[in-house]
Amino acid sequence: MANSTTRAPAAAERGPADPPDIAVMRETVGILLDDDAVALAPVGDELGKLTRVVRGYLELLIPIVERAAERLERESVNRYCVLACVGEARGKLRTGPGQRADGAITHARRLARVLNALCDHYDKIGGGRP
Repeated sequence: MANSTTRAPAAAERGPADPPDIAVMRETVGILLDDDAVALAPVGDELGKLTRVVRGYLELLIPIVERAAERLERESVNRYCVLACVGEARGKLRTGPGQRADGAITHARRLARVLNALCDHYDKIGGGRP
């Protein structure tokens, strides 16, 4: 317990958090990107909920993948690609749906594609390793 003579431990000092559930993230991506679901794409509240979930996954995974990339060799092509994907993901988080009728689903699918790419990078570079 922190008081006037001791300081509260920083999050990094508390130990590693549970690793992200990449399988669940990929299942969510699958809902938005499934070729068979194009005709029956999520709409309304369901689409809004899925979009918020994907955004949350991105906010969780971006710093994890970025830290893992920083452990790669500085001149590594893989590091460059991972960090480019991280930048792309951050850019997607800053945007919103377009004004077209299909703007919300298009935006959700863009977020899902970049989440899928981050999951691939996480798996490839061992994002959960210290």
